[in-house]
Amino acid sequence: MKVLEEKIQKIEERNRRVEADKEWETCWLRKLCIMILTYIIVIIYSYLVQNYDNIFLSSLVPVIGFTLSTLSLKVIRKIWENNRKN
Repeated sequence: MKVLEEKIQKIEERNRRVEADKEWETCWLRKLCIMILTYIIVIIYSYLVQNYDNIFLSSLVPVIGFTLSTLSLKVIRKIWENNRKN
């Protein structure tokens, strides 16, 4: 019986994590941060490569912007999770 209770508790913990992940993926703060950070990256990148007319360099803009913005969202997510609990 104790094993069954432990399994149920693990499932409930997992469900809480999945719900938090789903809530984060759909929250407006995440979307706003991705937009702002991507915009900043595009501005910086465009300034750095303004003298180059290369399709391959231009194609890197959305990739670099999205990657850097999602990597930096871990800090923002921690703050969001702490504020959500309170």
